[in-house]
Amino acid sequence: MSAVTRRTMGGADAMWLHADRPEHPMVIDGIMWTEQPLDWGLLRRTIQERLIDTYPVFRQRPVGPARPWDLPGWEDDPDFALSHHLHHARLRRPGGDKQLRAFLEKKVSRPLDRDRPLWETWLIDGYGEGSVVFSRLHHAMADGMALAQVMLTLTDPSPDGHDPSPPGAAPGSGLGLLVSSATGLLRGALSLPTVPVTAFKSLAVTRKLLLDVLPRTLLSHEPGVDKLLAWSQPHALAEVKAVGSSAGSTVNDVLISALSGALARYLRSFDESVDHLTTMVPVNIRPPDQPLPRELGNKFALVMLHLPTAEMTPLERLAEVHRRMARIKDSPEVFITSAMAEGIGHLNAVERPLVDFFAGKAIGVTTNVRGPSQPRYLAGVEVTGVLGWVPGSGGQTLGVCIFSYADTVRIGFKVDAATVPDPERLIAFFEAELDSLREAAAPDPAGLAEGSG
Repeated sequence: MSAVTRRTMGGADAMWLHADRPEHPMVIDGIMWTEQPLDWGLLRRTIQERLIDTYPVFRQRPVGPARPWDLPGWEDDPDFALSHHLHHARLRRPGGDKQLRAFLEKKVSRPLDRDRPLWETWLIDGYGEGSVVFSRLHHAMADGMALAQVMLTLTDPSPDGHDPSPPGAAPGSGLGLLVSSATGLLRGALSLPTVPVTAFKSLAVTRKLLLDVLPRTLLSHEPGVDKLLAWSQPHALAEVKAVGSSAGSTVNDVLISALSGALARYLRSFDESVDHLTTMVPVNIRPPDQPLPRELGNKFALVMLHLPTAEMTPLERLAEVHRRMARIKDSPEVFITSAMAEGIGHLNAVERPLVDFFAGKAIGVTTNVRGPSQPRYLAGVEVTGVLGWVPGSGGQTLGVCIFSYADTVRIGFKVDAATVPDPERLIAFFEAELDSLREAAAPDPAGLAEGSG
């Protein structure tokens, strides 16, 4: 009989393991969908080879610490079977977005079984003429950006299944570009100029983290267990880039500005208005040009971004987002929050109150992930869309996923059902804000006509 393999978690991994709540399972939910049906047998083999045989945590379960002051660990599940984690289902007819959302919403509120490895995947047939792969992975396994990259290792650049990864690398390790577009924040933070300035900025960040207060709005309700999902149609990434270029801003700035305007519109529809709403933005701190380690784990930071929701024109809001993002680039907030997450995992007695304290400063988490610019293929079938949501904590009620894939971008919301019973309105407001930005950034035809003479 072979010995059971056991290893100790990192501090940040332990923090997420202990952060589970009935209203907030610490589970990252992701979907990939296709317009043609997927082959069940081929998908099973792909998951076996590229996840289970590659990353040990997919066959390991969490275990408590050996001593009270130690961190928890992972150990091999002696009863591991792929059938415990990979499931097959079919949507009710007519198999559209409504039926898919209903299926997903029944699953996303459920905790994962702590007696088994902390993940599950569903192949859902009957989504139009195609399929959906729905994955749920616990945050203790790895951060959302790493897990998004892991799930995309299931895919290939061509239908024949060929993946040109370097010898010895995990399949799909060439997907290193799959990082949060907020990684630019990290690059800015790495160039802190002098020790006195760094100390001053560190004090300012510490004050922000400790003293910042989230404005009270209709989004501030205590969350319940039930969650709702909604997502947009794809938007051409080239159009978003054109808006940013014309205004001296980035794609990330444009999308965050549209999100800010959408939230402002949503609040105004209930006769509410605040100057800002705070969201947490994950920042990747892994080297983007290196493959993921086999042990995975959490290697990221969270920054607090004040979304400008005051009354202003679309271009004024875009300029304000750009200014606020630039300010974060020049601060050490990435390093401070990364160290805090690692340290909190060691503080068993006060871990939960600390997580709730910091979570209470934001309405939720916003991820902005830059996926592959070219289509990918899963089990020989083209993937036509990708989205994923990281969990909220404490009193957070609104999670946002912005995902760029194959030269398009979508936004998705995961919201507390009682607080935001109509997330489709948020989608409509986001798309209206994007339209307003396009219109405001477009050249003036009259001006062009006058200048052409």
